[in-house]
Amino acid sequence: MSARGLTWDHPRGYNALAAAGGPVTWETQPLEGFESAPIARLCAEYDLVVLDHPHLGEALAEGCILPLDQVFEAEDLARIADAAMGPSFASYAMAGRQWALPLDAATQVMALRPDLTEARPTTWDEVLRLSGQGGVALSLAGPHAALSFLSVCAALDAGLDLRDGGWVAPDVAREAYDILAELAAHSPASTAALNPIGILNHMSAQDDVALCPLIYGYVNYAAPTRAHPLRFANAPRAGGRPGSILGGTGIAVSRRCTMTDALRAHLLMLMSETAQRGLIPDNDGQPGLAAAWADPRINAAWGNFYADTADTLRAAAIRPRHNGYIAFQTAASAHLRDALSTRRPAAQAVDELARMFHASIEKAQA
Repeated sequence: MSARGLTWDHPRGYNALAAAGGPVTWETQPLEGFESAPIARLCAEYDLVVLDHPHLGEALAEGCILPLDQVFEAEDLARIADAAMGPSFASYAMAGRQWALPLDAATQVMALRPDLTEARPTTWDEVLRLSGQGGVALSLAGPHAALSFLSVCAALDAGLDLRDGGWVAPDVAREAYDILAELAAHSPASTAALNPIGILNHMSAQDDVALCPLIYGYVNYAAPTRAHPLRFANAPRAGGRPGSILGGTGIAVSRRCTMTDALRAHLLMLMSETAQRGLIPDNDGQPGLAAAWADPRINAAWGNFYADTADTLRAAAIRPRHNGYIAFQTAASAHLRDALSTRRPAAQAVDELARMFHASIEKAQA
């Protein structure tokens, strides 16, 4: 009997899973659904669900996914943990247990059109100077206003760790907001409503955006066969680490799933080094294991995407994961877009963000 799986409708999210065959029939949902659809509803319909780590709090509160120690042997999970790229495996650990396999690793990095700019900024000060010349876009649509804000905060505060309910220090938040406000004032209107896929498609096809300093990296747009391949680089720094908020995807097993030996073996195959260095990157996927990111063959095929952004992924911060964080992320992004468009003062804008965040924590604990 075939298991029913749900992933997202981009070549990076679907093609390799489809090419793997096996005992899973994969269906897709749009990126916006992947980012915000209620996880309990999806788990009621599917045996396997590809999700992002901020959904864990909601999933655990609903009791709709299985802890993986009930699915796999401890030595299999330990092997994957040791082999995972950066914090990808750790991002799916919560309440003392592991809840998803890190199929795909990603974080916010810098995207450039090398035929339009020779600039290779490495700091936020350099990005700000460059933005005054035009052609520097921000990713602010959907949840990405909040994610861009948090990434700048992570550059300013090398110790920022949001996974257990902490929030950003007020002085860091104000400085991060001011950086975004200056960039937003120069960001082209043509990309304002676009999600990361839309921005990268736009950059590949149009000539008005030469650089986006923070956008979730998609290896597909670095393919040398594209008419205008993009170059990806580490996210900007502010004296410490390249600031970025972890993305990527994990495969979770829903409570409705009847696990078979064939399905268990198939999932372990997807997380094997053989598949992660072959099947996954050869079919438009973005591997979750460190060995694939360091593989010279893979880097040569994909414009050095992996080697050029690996430092950012290793340093990426994990988002909050409490029940209600997804709703906060949506509301915070809308608040930030409004604050940036109306040029609201930094203190006022970030004080409201902090209030919203702490209210979401209190609601989760009620």
